[in-house]
Amino acid sequence: MPVAVRLEAELGPEQAMFASGCQAEWNKMPIPGPPVTIGIDGGYVRSWTDRPTNFQVIVGKSVPEEGPARRFGFVAGHDEKPKRRLHELLIDQGIAMNQEVTFMSDGACNLRDLQYYMRPNAEHVLDYFHITMRITVLQQMARGLPPPLSAAAPAAVATLESVKHHLWHGNVGRALILVEDFTDGFDLIADPPPEVRKLRRYLLEFNRYIEKNADLIPNYAERHRYGEVVSTAFVESTVNQVIAKRFAKKQQMQWTPRSVHLLMQLRTRVLDGTLENDFKRWRTERRSSTNEAKMAA
Repeated sequence: MPVAVRLEAELGPEQAMFASGCQAEWNKMPIPGPPVTIGIDGGYVRSWTDRPTNFQVIVGKSVPEEGPARRFGFVAGHDEKPKRRLHELLIDQGIAMNQEVTFMSDGACNLRDLQYYMRPNAEHVLDYFHITMRITVLQQMARGLPPPLSAAAPAAVATLESVKHHLWHGNVGRALILVEDFTDGFDLIADPPPEVRKLRRYLLEFNRYIEKNADLIPNYAERHRYGEVVSTAFVESTVNQVIAKRFAKKQQMQWTPRSVHLLMQLRTRVLDGTLENDFKRWRTERRSSTNEAKMAA
């Protein structure tokens, strides 16, 4: 804990914006390095203060085409410096202001505009895995419709497959039309059973999710053809390394947000192999201050 507290104390103050300079200044900068992809995902940890609920933890991984990857993490709602934390990591990696950066997340409200605070020219892409995961749930619910509606299950599953196909190719407008038509069809059913009401509710939630993140949905097929990342699958292992093994899986412990947040700062540094550098830096600073004290005496 003392080590983690010391590391947190060294983190600079939070700012509303970390993007500095203007386009004219960025044009004069040297040719930037290769692109960088930053994947962000979340997990949940058992709460001690508000049992039996959980609280959310955000984990991310910055992966440049050249150089080692770096990890970061914080407790959502507890950390007061999330933008500063990511900014310092990018600076430590040597990411220039005019360098191409792609942010990938599940489209959560606290992550949607993150790239604007860091790099105005950065791109934010909605994770395709989260789209397919939601559609898979909807298809399973359609297959579980009771008779006589079960006869329409194959057509419903096929419609949802078409929605996924259109989103894969970036055709958000057509995908939304299919979802809306599919949802409106349930309004014609008199006294719908609970399975239908539940499916309709989930369809409306999916429709809002796509509408809210429409500007983050690219042509995934084109990105895939050019070898670009289309999902945060590469962050899943990071979530498991940082959160699951220590805080969740096979663990019956319950945590406070402060304890998890501080321990995460150590765990990410251990995984990155940078904690040793912090100790070396502190040792150098202590020797320098000791020498200065001796000279002053």
